[in-house]
Amino acid sequence: MAISKDLKEFFKGFSKLSRDERYQRLVEMGALKSQDADFLRAGGIQDLGLAEKFVENVIGYFQLPMGVATNFNIDGIDRVIPMAVEETSIIAAASKTARWIRESGKITTEILGRLIIGQIQLAEVKDFDRFKMQIEEASAKFIEQVNEVVAKGLVERGGGVKSIEVRKIERTDGKTMAVIHVLADPCDAMGANIMNQVCEFLKEPIQGLTGETVTMCILSNLVDTKLTRAKVEMKVDPEIGMKIQEASIFAEEDPYRAATNNKGVLNGIDPILIATGNDWRAVEAGMHAFAARDGQYRSITRWRYDSETETLVGILEAPIVVGTVGGVTRLHPTAQLSLEMLEIESAEDLSRICACVGLVQNLGALRALTTVGIIEGHMKLHIKNLTLGAGAKEKEIPIVQKRLEEILLLRKRISLSNAIEVLKDLRSGKENVYNT
Repeated sequence: MAISKDLKEFFKGFSKLSRDERYQRLVEMGALKSQDADFLRAGGIQDLGLAEKFVENVIGYFQLPMGVATNFNIDGIDRVIPMAVEETSIIAAASKTARWIRESGKITTEILGRLIIGQIQLAEVKDFDRFKMQIEEASAKFIEQVNEVVAKGLVERGGGVKSIEVRKIERTDGKTMAVIHVLADPCDAMGANIMNQVCEFLKEPIQGLTGETVTMCILSNLVDTKLTRAKVEMKVDPEIGMKIQEASIFAEEDPYRAATNNKGVLNGIDPILIATGNDWRAVEAGMHAFAARDGQYRSITRWRYDSETETLVGILEAPIVVGTVGGVTRLHPTAQLSLEMLEIESAEDLSRICACVGLVQNLGALRALTTVGIIEGHMKLHIKNLTLGAGAKEKEIPIVQKRLEEILLLRKRISLSNAIEVLKDLRSGKENVYNT
């Protein structure tokens, strides 16, 4: 399966298509096979036996809606982005903002570093300097041993353990903690399981060499040795450019705003991680820790406007460690379908796409907040949920939605009680259901 090189025409009017028409369009553009469309049309995975292999005490599946974000061109390549998410407006906002960038600029990416981190903790060491010297002198031997016994598969694919570092942590009780960082290239795996095995393997040799006691072995989700950078450059009107810059500075300097800003970034990233069977909690933990690396929690994105060139530039730089092999990613048919739709060649490709969608989602949110506001932008799309929540039937839905849009335009706010009232008036035959 190969996706058409230029998807611009295929993206036109995509959101207005029926579900079956979307399947057909995706098959035509090469994003789905016919059997993939049949699989999705039937409701996705049904086999509870497969669920038994994933988790314990299985009673069923909890399904999230899965859609596709359109209009993305990343590093000169058109992408169809599968997103599994329950929140209204995320996919629509991503697609709309991607089209804006496509018309006025570009999205580029790069990877900074390749190594993940495993930690071996020694809660108390008697002589840190002596301990550090012993580990550094033996590090080459340790790396050779662990690569031969535990990480042999990674080494054969060009990865494996690359280096060992020793860190000193002064405890508040006056004692000294030592932490050994084991750095490894996981290739296309997320690397959690293999890294934990690597650290456990090194436990006995370290204790035997130093006479100190290892207290814990675990990978770190703060992987500042493997960062993904996404960059948006586009021509925009000076007024909107400066507004987005000021909104960015707000999130960079104020942790209260940064928390919401970064949640919005993850609105774009998490749905891709879920769709591809990746550990979104690990990615979130790493990104949040990275956002607070200087002691204050800050925005994970940065936007600046150059008035001379009328160019807005946004950058997201964060640890986004993902995998395309192993675990649920390999076993879950919908995850496999999503990876095929993305046409990625490596885990780094997936990381780049996640970073881009997160940055684009952030731009869409900042644009809405600094222009029409969150109510008109988000709540207009939320009307669909309110209509369903009120209990509207299929024939009633368009009428109720139209009336709620009118109320929103007039009052600048809307709630479920409004939807219930509109539906009640409609069913009672009141004439003012169509009046403002």
